[in-house]
Amino acid sequence: MADDGVAPGEALEGLSANAAVMRAEALSRKSQAATARSPFSRTGDPSSGDFGDAKVIGKFGEVPDDLSSRP
Repeated sequence: MADDGVAPGEALEGLSANAAVMRAEALSRKSQAATARSPFSRTGDPSSGDFGDAKVIGKFGEVPDDLSSRP
C-alpha cells in the first residue's frame, strides 16, 4: 500500500468497455470494504507484453485524478 493509502487491486478483464464499467461500478459498491475502481482500456500485444498507455473509461469511489503518477 502506498503512503497515501492507495494501492492497486487485482486487474480484471472485461469483454467490452461497457461490461468493464458495469463490473467496476458493482465492485465499488460492495460493503465488504471501501473500494475504488477505475476501469480502463488499452491496446497492445499480450504475447510480447508491449502495451500502449491506458485510457480511463470510468471512476467509481475515491479514485485519484492523476493515475499516471502511480507505480
